Amino acid sequence: MASRIRQALLAIVLAATPLAAITPAAAADDNGWARSFYWGVATSGFQSEGYAPDSNWKRYVDANAGKNNVDPYGNAVDFRHRYPSYIQLAKNLGVNTFRLGIEWARVEPKPGVWDTAELAYYDDVIKRITDAGMTPMITLNHFAEPGWVTDRGSWASGETVGAFLDYTRRVVQRYRDRNVLWITFNEPLVLLQDEIKVGAIQAWQLPWADANVITAHRRAYDLIHRLDPGAKVTSNQAFISGFNALTDFAFLDHVKDKLDYIGIDYYYGLSLDNLSAISAASGEFWKVKLQPEGIYYALREYHNRFPELPLYIVENGMPTDNGKLRDAGYTRADNLRDTVYWVQRAKADGMNVVGYNYWSLTDNYEWGSYRPRFGLYTVDVLADPALTPAPTDAVGAYTAITADGGAPGDYRLKRQPGVCSLVAPLSSCLDPADPNGPRTVLK
Repeated sequence: MASRIRQALLAIVLAATPLAAITPAAAADDNGWARSFYWGVATSGFQSEGYAPDSNWKRYVDANAGKNNVDPYGNAVDFRHRYPSYIQLAKNLGVNTFRLGIEWARVEPKPGVWDTAELAYYDDVIKRITDAGMTPMITLNHFAEPGWVTDRGSWASGETVGAFLDYTRRVVQRYRDRNVLWITFNEPLVLLQDEIKVGAIQAWQLPWADANVITAHRRAYDLIHRLDPGAKVTSNQAFISGFNALTDFAFLDHVKDKLDYIGIDYYYGLSLDNLSAISAASGEFWKVKLQPEGIYYALREYHNRFPELPLYIVENGMPTDNGKLRDAGYTRADNLRDTVYWVQRAKADGMNVVGYNYWSLTDNYEWGSYRPRFGLYTVDVLADPALTPAPTDAVGAYTAITADGGAPGDYRLKRQPGVCSLVAPLSSCLDPADPNGPRTVLK
């Protein structure tokens, strides 16, 4: 999760250079998808694991903690040592998919040097996920990179492409028999934005860095398919309401022939009566008014552009300000049920939605701050040394959703659509979705 407004601006630079009826879901097809619908939770390495190895982000936090609103990292929620209990929390939710990141800096601390103990750690994580009946979704790059990659010029250097492919080969060879859903890069444009923020590259190097990330994805896609025939591979995109066609121009349009499904991260809407997304530019995500109906338009936009590709919501969630109630009468559970309602509407309207992940299983380190809380389970890292995960009201809501295949059959939206959505201008305003249309059970 990162600032959607800043990402849109980055793409500009690069470019210059009543009750609903419910129907059952279709059965799983024969195109290699192991499940008819993937219900998941999501985490990432640096944000959750703790005990961070030398990386671009570790260096940035060490240099800035205590100033510029950067919180000390500590050990995040210590997923590195508490992962059995966290995986059990996910299993208890009834989800069948667990997204995690392999931390490149952890497994390859020096060029060509592989840490067998850390590889064994990930072996056990993946084993516990699969033993719990869940599909692993593995992200190869979730913003963090080894310090030695940064020293070599990061993504502005062509050498990084080869290094990333060596790392990809090592990981895929290890887990190619686990029915993994693969993600090469988490939000590629945010990755580049953050590389500037942490000082790994300079702004003038953006065109070269962008080209190298595109090349790395394209070559990694082919490599993964050679090593793991039948694999499903994507690079998830942050959906920037109102600007998504522009941000896609900088990456997605260059790799659209190297995707097995469209991975979408949707958080914030846009409409004539809601321009609050500007608060995301300052990192105050909890001030953005949520518009769950926007996820329908994001799905429709990609369905219309790529009708042959399945759609997967890789990330969706709700930030709060240190766990405080956002607005009276609209809780995390309310937002989750409303959002899933619209995913069901999208499926009923013919969009090939195959999965939904909630971001995130627990609160974590949001790239410099513990203040934004996204977790189904909240963890007060700064004030609770025991790191006790406390369930929010969304835990019960999500457990019911995964059991029933969506929001309850008699569910009525808690938050009605805004006035003239601009999520996918102008189609989302001129052709609004019927909030009372049919829904599909997602099982």
